[in-house]
Amino acid sequence: MAHHIEQMAYVGQTPWHGLGNELTSNQSIEVWAKQAGLDWQIEESPVRYLTNNGRGALGEILSYPDSKVLYRSDTKAPLSVVGNRFKVVQPEEILEFYRDLTEVSGFELETAGVLKGGRKMWALARTGQAGMLKGNDQTNAYVLLATACDGTMATTCQFTSIRVVCNNTLAVALKGSTANAVKVKHNTAFDADLVKKQLGISVSAWDDFIYRLKTLSERKVKATEARNYFLKVFTDDSGAGVGKTSERSMAKALGLYEGEGIGANLASSEGTAYGLLNAVTEFIDHQRRAKTVDHRLDSAWFGTGAAIKNRAFEQAMSLVA
Repeated sequence: MAHHIEQMAYVGQTPWHGLGNELTSNQSIEVWAKQAGLDWQIEESPVRYLTNNGRGALGEILSYPDSKVLYRSDTKAPLSVVGNRFKVVQPEEILEFYRDLTEVSGFELETAGVLKGGRKMWALARTGQAGMLKGNDQTNAYVLLATACDGTMATTCQFTSIRVVCNNTLAVALKGSTANAVKVKHNTAFDADLVKKQLGISVSAWDDFIYRLKTLSERKVKATEARNYFLKVFTDDSGAGVGKTSERSMAKALGLYEGEGIGANLASSEGTAYGLLNAVTEFIDHQRRAKTVDHRLDSAWFGTGAAIKNRAFEQAMSLVA
């Protein structure tokens, strides 16, 4: 599916995915809904099918009681077929999640929109927290909330960091936790207040993450270590036996690390473990092959790209263990 820029909105600088309607700061949730393409409802309908009488003529219209069709209220376009236990999260709920955070807690919505014709939707807000590494290398903190109505992902809320110099995005790994996100399966009703409580939007979690980035920025790496790092990151070990390595991805990431990447020559990145990590995130966010820009965004945040970035962070942290 080609991207539709009317289905995304942003404030400030053009976001890393380069899509969206530009808004001025401090817009209402209602304005965001309209400009981000989130001003519609997910409707439900029973699954019905038309029988054939065996002689080419149409027969009866019957229903299938175990499933339902989800469709858009505005265009009537189908979104998915799901089981009857599926709990819908409406587009307005994604933005409403941030109402008190923006009005009371100082958060600011920066981008929101839909992917795949409305099957996925998200909003991203800056928390106001930031961290600075050597060479004025700044990283800002965000909270991302996303959901899908096609069965591809649970409703997910997570900390996300964005490196200012290059717009690289990375999920914030929370110390002492095996997950960096709160996920609500679609057989459970979405409770925004409970999700905020579970995520624990706190200063201490962000400070710990920045401390780990600083540790990576102080770890110098040798050429052999760099190649071994990319080999581990870009080798698919999900199957049985020896995993398959993407030589093209390795070569591209290595080039970014060695000076081709944005910010690669900053004191925080040049010849460091942090530089290795940024080479991977830049490759995934901006240069990895994708059918369209919104396909790349989908992968970088929610799909295989996100998984590779998580693996890159884990491998980088193993260098300072």
